[in-house]
Amino acid sequence: MSIASGSRVVVTGATGNVGTSVVRVLSEDPEIGSVRGLARRVPQWSPPKTEWSAVDVSSEQTGLAGEFAGADAVIHLAWAFQPTHDPAVTWRTNVLGGIRVFEAVAAARVPVLVHASSVGAYSPGPKDRAVDESWPTHGWPDAAYCREKAYLERALDTFERDHPDVRVVRMRPGFLFKRESASEQRRIFGGRFLPGQLARPELLRFLPDVPGLRVQALHTDDAARAYQLALHHEVRGPFNLAAEPPLDAKVLGELLGSRPVRLPRTAARSAIAAAWGLHLLPASPHLFDAVLRLPLMDCTRAHTELGWRPERTATEALQELLQGLQKGEGADTEPMRGRKVG
Repeated sequence: MSIASGSRVVVTGATGNVGTSVVRVLSEDPEIGSVRGLARRVPQWSPPKTEWSAVDVSSEQTGLAGEFAGADAVIHLAWAFQPTHDPAVTWRTNVLGGIRVFEAVAAARVPVLVHASSVGAYSPGPKDRAVDESWPTHGWPDAAYCREKAYLERALDTFERDHPDVRVVRMRPGFLFKRESASEQRRIFGGRFLPGQLARPELLRFLPDVPGLRVQALHTDDAARAYQLALHHEVRGPFNLAAEPPLDAKVLGELLGSRPVRLPRTAARSAIAAAWGLHLLPASPHLFDAVLRLPLMDCTRAHTELGWRPERTATEALQELLQGLQKGEGADTEPMRGRKVG
């Protein structure tokens, strides 16, 4: 069922890139009565109709069922990207924590669960055509992020079989960018000491053109609207979310005024592997391997069943991120807080 007016919605991972956008959109929705944000650290940020709880989903002692009691919907966004050198840690938060959330939804009898899956859950696919939600979701086995997203897809298959009364929606977005996420994403992918000022186009005269490096992206606020619409529409199952155009060296070169220079996959991967092995780069070569294999997604289902269309192009979302990197911008939560380096 779709949620009723005055509904109570609980959001896990409410202080991250997606969480801050989802909480803001829900707090502005006149049909939503209240929002409870769950995060490891309670922020000073206080949107209308929103209350906070300090909750770590990786902890076996966390009382999630109590937090979900009386909720009309749970949106599960909590996710840890690091440490990439210790996948057992991310597994505890992402997989075991996710399963705890699913079990607590059932225990608290919450009727709607919206889960943040990802394009990273998909098996390797084509770059010259788009695939719909029926494409296999076995991930790329060598990348922890993809393994974990794919594993939770299987966990949800079992959950839906055992709890057919719960309406389960799975969002599978591409890369999510906004200005306020710049500092967080710099730390996650480039490292805490990488100066954001290096994102200035005049410093990027040449751009590596790696075969297969073609991905989809969208603005985080556009993704948040899809989560909101999923609450108000009687829908189930997965939805691909992405904006046009797909991002590759040609598109990025035009955006940045840089000249693409062909770089073999092996050379690019060797450089990333060396930096990751020396703990200079948080993003692992295994994730790079996965990105090269991600399929392009067809978003027709989100357009027709949710009435969702992104308000910004993928290049506009990326431009926002680059501007945020240059200025060290971020939101007023611990994961997102702005920090300039250099």
